[in-house]
Amino acid sequence: MTEWDRFFRENITKIFKEKNQVIDIGGGLRIDKNKNNRFNKHNLFIKDLIKDKDHYIILDKVADYKPDIVGDIHDLPFDDNSIESIVCIAILEHVERPWQAIDEMYRVLKPGGYLYIYVPFLYYYHPMKGYYKDYYRFTKDGLKYLLKDFSHLELQNVRGAIETVFNLLPSPLLKKRGSKIFYILDRLFKKDNSNQTSGYSIFCIK
Repeated sequence: MTEWDRFFRENITKIFKEKNQVIDIGGGLRIDKNKNNRFNKHNLFIKDLIKDKDHYIILDKVADYKPDIVGDIHDLPFDDNSIESIVCIAILEHVERPWQAIDEMYRVLKPGGYLYIYVPFLYYYHPMKGYYKDYYRFTKDGLKYLLKDFSHLELQNVRGAIETVFNLLPSPLLKKRGSKIFYILDRLFKKDNSNQTSGYSIFCIK
């Protein structure tokens, strides 16, 4: 298991076990085939952590994929200090004002509330026609600034420098076959914690 997979699994497990309400903005966990445009079988462990139907709630800006709540991340339909935890995976690069989105998530989280984010840095262009565009990439410095109001912040690189370069190649077959090799090379040459990374997973506490 990679460091970023371990970071994801440990923190998502922590969120679902310690909080009675998880708002998944954009449905990025992809564990419900009926409420998303894609499904990720590797995240099925989360289903065992869900306590009841009110524990895990998907919010999306459009109704196309049948979210539980239709709402805009720029103007979340929740009261101040009312939400226990939020997951926001691969969303902030697709919204027009990510700084406003982060302010909104901070506003609605309860003190001590958890926030888990993934954002790309050195990553290929990936809009979805008719649904969302692709606006931004995020450095470590930018993330620390945008999330400065949180009392606790952990960042985890997703891919080292070597694997990041190969992930940008146009051949999906080469990327898939070589990912383990590139991961080993990153560790061997101590490039696994390089600032030249595909993206960052972040765990925050308000």
